Amino acid sequence: MKGKILIVDDNKSVLTALEMLLQTEFESVFCLSNPAGLLATIKKHNFDIVLLDMNFNAGINSGNEGIFWLHEIQKYDATISVVMITAFGGIELAVKAVKEGAFDFILKPWNNNKLITTLHAAMKLRKSRVENISLVNTAATLKRELTQPAQSIIGQSNSMKRVMDMVKKVAKTDANIFITGENGTGKELIAKEIHRYSNRCNELMLSVDMGSISESLFESELFGHTKGSFTDAKEDRTGKFETADKGTLFLDEIGNLSLSMQAKILSVLESRSVTKLGNNRAVPIDIRLISATNKDLSSMIQQGLFREDLLYRINTITIKLPPLRERENDILLLAEFYLLKYSAKYDKQGLKINQKATQKLLNYSWPGNVRELQHSIEKAVILADDGVLGESSFNLNDHSSDLDLNLQNSTLEEMEKAMILVSIKKEKGNMSNVAKNLGITRQTLYNKLKRYEI
Repeated sequence: MKGKILIVDDNKSVLTALEMLLQTEFESVFCLSNPAGLLATIKKHNFDIVLLDMNFNAGINSGNEGIFWLHEIQKYDATISVVMITAFGGIELAVKAVKEGAFDFILKPWNNNKLITTLHAAMKLRKSRVENISLVNTAATLKRELTQPAQSIIGQSNSMKRVMDMVKKVAKTDANIFITGENGTGKELIAKEIHRYSNRCNELMLSVDMGSISESLFESELFGHTKGSFTDAKEDRTGKFETADKGTLFLDEIGNLSLSMQAKILSVLESRSVTKLGNNRAVPIDIRLISATNKDLSSMIQQGLFREDLLYRINTITIKLPPLRERENDILLLAEFYLLKYSAKYDKQGLKINQKATQKLLNYSWPGNVRELQHSIEKAVILADDGVLGESSFNLNDHSSDLDLNLQNSTLEEMEKAMILVSIKKEKGNMSNVAKNLGITRQTLYNKLKRYEI
């Protein structure tokens, strides 16, 4: 048996006998004849088990001394398994010791096999306690990391001020929020702000990209499954809805769901409970739902592509994010923010954007919105040779009419990215039309958007 054990007994013959018996069972065996040094010894060594005598003074057989030291051990480290041992006692003393927190009670003279079996069980309990604490600490750390805002909202334009006023008004409620806007406008960032201002801010906010979940894995991902419920279900799994219980669930690109997937989401929202695949028991959930899309769901409803009753469920409050081209006052604020961020990241402090480059940024229509601006600044910082970013530092793909690509100087990837950007601009962010124009599926389009960081 791995682990460390401390034996505390005032009878040196007992210590010798126990040490000989247990030295092959444990990684290390420590012995103390006086409990006065017990805490100092525990603090010096990371013990898993303490085998503790209950009586140390002659003529006193109440067991109170052992109970006292049991409490002291528990105060220092409640995960240590304490097994009491005494030559005097009966069932009442044994019950008292266990009630006070001891793992078990052994009478002298002991049965070797029974003692070893008891210590094996005590070791398992110790490991379980340590693992549970580790899991709790890991979960708490993860929750803190996931609920930290990625960055503050940057914007002084009237349109963004109206958005932030709405965010602060609705955040304290549990109303379902529906965020609309083109790709790259910051829908997830706004969702995080709503969570940060909400009464659930100390709980988990979980984001799910609905466009990236295949229909075959939809129920498993969202609602969970039990071991053996399908071929690859090798263990139980908790779904996103249950994981976000008491916190906020953000369903991004909800317009990408098929009608059958929409029906399942609606059922969960109506019942406020989820049922795992392979299990008939409904698990209640308490979530704050925020959804987002760049699609026109009203148009999709007319085309029979989106359920009207689901839209009613998710859009108690609608927040529409303006595209960057309608936030002219914010373009330079955002550019300066990302310039400082990436100058520090790539150790190029003191970089400036000259006047001509500034005007170029203001004149550009930003079809990829804030995300495109962010990547443009990062790229310019990485490639900067001196302290000034000029017009040539920003290779912006703004084609006002027909696609004009230099086939000799562009790679296939650059041409493909440019074509996607042109189509996004032309269709004003309608990804269904963009995919149709390019002759690809919506899922393929979203994969390319992620690949090219558009």
